[in-house]
Amino acid sequence: MTTIRPLADPDLPAVATIYAHYVTDSLATFDLTPPSLDEWRAKAAGLAAAGMPFLVAEVDGQVAGYAYLAQYRPKPGYRHTAEDTVYIAPGHTGQGLGRSLLGALLDLARATHARRVVAVIADYGEPASARLHEAFGFEEAGRLKGVGFKHGRWIDTVLFQLHLG
Repeated sequence: MTTIRPLADPDLPAVATIYAHYVTDSLATFDLTPPSLDEWRAKAAGLAAAGMPFLVAEVDGQVAGYAYLAQYRPKPGYRHTAEDTVYIAPGHTGQGLGRSLLGALLDLARATHARRVVAVIADYGEPASARLHEAFGFEEAGRLKGVGFKHGRWIDTVLFQLHLG
């Protein structure tokens, strides 16, 4: 059974573990060192203070994915644009958790001050994230060529955006 719910502090070790996999074993993020549990606590607290949602997907009592919204850029003029983040634990991809998380996140986004949601997706040959966002009406807004370097490769990012209405 899958449940989508707000993050709770005991979920943070699982969130950290999920993200650490993508940091060390993939090109999906340009982080090179996994954030510590204290860094995750600070991130969660900052998002909560800003009124931004942070959700987890729980499968049979275990955190199997997470998603959150954050302000797209720190300057005040960007305060009405949010950026989404969605990660699914290895072994749980392809089961619809990303769709469930992003759908719930966008429902909550409409209750924030956000007018647009942006997704910044590393383009390294795996189309799942782009397809997920396109399924919710995100449109490609541009490409930044060779802006990330990881595991010996230069990687593009593709910007997608959704107008919330």
